[in-house]
Amino acid sequence: MAVRSFIGVVHARQAGYAREAGIVAFSHGREAPVKDLSPGDRVVLYAPREDFDGDPVQAFVAHAVVTGDAPYIREFPMGEGWCRDASYDDVTPAPVRPMLEDLSFVKDPRYWGMAFRRGKFEISEADYRTIATALEVQP
Repeated sequence: MAVRSFIGVVHARQAGYAREAGIVAFSHGREAPVKDLSPGDRVVLYAPREDFDGDPVQAFVAHAVVTGDAPYIREFPMGEGWCRDASYDDVTPAPVRPMLEDLSFVKDPRYWGMAFRRGKFEISEADYRTIATALEVQP
């Protein structure tokens, strides 16, 4: 099976927790978003804010590779939810605004935030390479 690439939308604090725990989780711990992942899939975490009511971040803040064979339930600081094991790379957070014209999933840069309203979505190889380069990750 081919390696796929995804963006997960989480707050920066949640991204830090996920990295520390060695997991990926999306959409408040719902099962469906982690169920369709496979080992080797790449996940880039985008943080719109520091926390739910926190300061704006608007940057890609983490890069992970799924390592877990199956989803499982785990306790999170915000409650219980589904996750998958993942390994994280060291990255340099990358603001999204300089990339808007280069990302195919951003249909209109004036309304770029609409693209990130989904909790998790698949991206093209070209989009992945653009983001990975900005994060200083070897694609």
